[in-house]
Formats: sequence, structure tokens, C-alpha cells
Amino acid sequence: MIQLYYSPSSAAMAPHILLEELGVPFEKILVDTATGAHRSEAYRRINPNGLVPALADGDLVLYESAAICLHLCDTHPQAGLVPALGTTERAHFYKWLIWLTNTLQSTLIVYFYPERWMNEGNSAGVAELKSRAQARVGPLLDQLDAELARQQAMHSQPWLLGAAFSAVDIYAMMLCRWTRNFASSPARERAHLGPYLQRVLARPAVIRAFAAEGLALPWV
Repeated sequence: MIQLYYSPSSAAMAPHILLEELGVPFEKILVDTATGAHRSEAYRRINPNGLVPALADGDLVLYESAAICLHLCDTHPQAGLVPALGTTERAHFYKWLIWLTNTLQSTLIVYFYPERWMNEGNSAGVAELKSRAQARVGPLLDQLDAELARQQAMHSQPWLLGAAFSAVDIYAMMLCRWTRNFASSPARERAHLGPYLQRVLARPAVIRAFAAEGLALPWV
């Protein structure tokens, strides 16, 4: 059985929702980051980076949320959560997933953990870096909003890739949710992102995952 190592409201959310969408049996294994379990020797044997998520699928052990999502999509193609190989849609799927993890997610990580890039005790530097990261997130959310506006205007389509819901919609919702406590301009306040996020949140698989992680409303 597939095993997902997770902590609530973390980057494990995307693979967790994806597993719910696939409807395959899996076991959730809580990694209690509040107690430092992600830094334990036992967990570092699974993910040497000391981060969640990780996934075990038989003898295969994976870390990195986007890689886990790709693996699950590739091993369950019948679910239709990734476009067919060799298609234009598949190319755009790769583009958006890599953009989400390499550009938006990496910027959000700087916002949430600015001290990782500063010398200990440099509180002014931490505050400045956090502020700059948040300022950088704004245009990235605008880019997502503009793509959704384009899909609506050109094709009247509800999802990031067009007509078909895909794993990139799960990943985008997860990252947009991370902005929910921004003092100004969280993702949900944008004209197209706001309704889009509600469409993702209305999916039964998403509701099941949020309930399983014990997350209270409002979700974004």
C-alpha cells in the first residue's frame, strides 16, 4: 500500500488530495513537525532533507511534492489528472507544475522562512527579506489570475489548463492557500483566482483531504 508521510497544511497537501482524487488505498503517516519529527534520524532516512512530504510506493521512496504528484499521475493515467504524453496540453502541464514549484512555491518559502537566508540575529534583514518576498508573490498571483482570465475569455473554461481538471489545479490551490493570512492581497481576493479556488475546494476529494487533516474553515 502507498504510504504518504505528511503534516497538516504543508506541501503534503497536493499529493494527499491527489491520492483522494485517484481513489486508491493509501496510508497517512503523520510527521509531527511541531515536535521536530521531520528532523529525526528515522525520518531523515526517508527524506534526508528533513521536509514533508515523502511517499513510499512499494520499494520506491520519493520526496519533493511535485515529483510525487507526477509519479502518481503517471502510474494512474486512467484518472485523467494529467494530459496525454506528447500533446500540447501535456507541455503546458509541465510548464505550470514546474512554475508553481520552482517560482511561486520557492518565493513563498522565502516569505515563511526568511531566517534561513540570514545570519542569526539579523532581525532587520529577516524583516526586509520577508517583505520583499511578499511583494514578489503579488505579481506571481497576478500571473495566475491572468491565465485564468484568458481561459475564461477565450474558451469559457474553468481550470488552469482549460476544460479538464488536473493535478496543477490541486497544486495551485495549495500554494494560493498559503497566502490566506497575508495582510494585503491574498490570492482569494483576485477576480478570477477567488472563484477558481472555490471550484477546487468544492471537489469531494479536496473536502475529504481537508477533513482528514483536521483543517477548519475558512480554507483559503
